[in-house]
Amino acid sequence: MRALRILLVLLAVVGGLFVAADRLALHFAESEAEDRVRISAGTTEISIKGFPFLTQLAASEFDQVDVTLKDMKTEAAGRAIRVGEVRARLHDVKLGSGYSSATAARATGTAVVLYADLTAAAEDGVTVAYGGDGKVKVTGTVEILGRPISRSVVSTVIRVDAHTIKVRADEVPGEGIPGLEQLVRTRTDFEGDIDGLPKGLELRKIQVTENGLEIALNGSDVSLTG
Repeated sequence: MRALRILLVLLAVVGGLFVAADRLALHFAESEAEDRVRISAGTTEISIKGFPFLTQLAASEFDQVDVTLKDMKTEAAGRAIRVGEVRARLHDVKLGSGYSSATAARATGTAVVLYADLTAAAEDGVTVAYGGDGKVKVTGTVEILGRPISRSVVSTVIRVDAHTIKVRADEVPGEGIPGLEQLVRTRTDFEGDIDGLPKGLELRKIQVTENGLEIALNGSDVSLTG
């Protein structure tokens, strides 16, 4: 019996050491991944799920990896839009040679764009705010017959393609008057690209909230490259 107790104690100690080593290795790997992976100009947080970590590392494959991007600054040929936060959940992640890259079989996530950042992406002097009922309110100034006139319009935010969103007024003052509608729309309508997302992660759906735009993301063969 004494020998059995000693064996059980040794197993418990070894098991505890394994768990401690596993968690320590996990913490180190997450820190290294955050330093190596540069998806955007902002900060990157990586959380590797599942236990034990070491066996997943040995197989170079993880069941789930959560990635958070903060203050992502996008660059595109058109207007750039700052994205305050992107949260993505990657599934079936396989590591590349030398652990310098990783590819997820599938991924889902959410990107948040604040109205202040939409305002920054619009024309100078144009502001964007929540307009209620799933719409945004765009306010800008146009010059008519030499006089500056401020106008506000209710606009819809639409997904143009996998990386581009567009803000377009539902109606504009003076609609139907030759030249006036286009003049107003040059101030109130705009679109911007949200680049800098992990390759393979695309915009799917846009929801207008009181705090900003919540954009659903989805993708397959999503790549993280250091």
